Amino acid sequence: MTKLSLSNLWLRRLLGLGLAIGLACLWLAIGATPAQAVVDTVNYNNASLLHADFSHQDLTGKSFVAAELREANFRGANLHNAMLTKAVLLDSDFEGADLSGALVDRVFWVGANLTNAILTEATLTRTSFENVTITGADFTDAILDRYEISKLCDRAEGTNPVTGVSTYDSLGC
Repeated sequence: MTKLSLSNLWLRRLLGLGLAIGLACLWLAIGATPAQAVVDTVNYNNASLLHADFSHQDLTGKSFVAAELREANFRGANLHNAMLTKAVLLDSDFEGADLSGALVDRVFWVGANLTNAILTEATLTRTSFENVTITGADFTDAILDRYEISKLCDRAEGTNPVTGVSTYDSLGC
């Protein structure tokens, strides 16, 4: 190769690199969005919240992993997409709460009140519903253990006032 062809090659590569860097900078300038601070980053993981009052609060996407929530009040709360994994919810009140899309894995609901609660598309695996009031609760498309479904079907009654779906039908009884 001659010196002239080598200089053309280097010039082409340099122009190509410049063009690539220029396009990358333009792409960043056009597609860049300013960082947004998360206003509410509170989570309740491993917290002891006995008798806590969360009634009518917006708890969308909140995390209550391994939280102690005995006799807590979640009446009318929005817990859409919340995480309640390994939580202890004995005798807690979730009447009219929206738990749609929530992850409720390995939870003890024993004695809890789920009257008119919305549990659509929630994951409720390895969870105990012993002595839980489910009148009017909507379990449409929720994931539950078969054993728990059969036990819940024995006492399924009522229709959810918000969704209009009967508890019996939502469980697929």
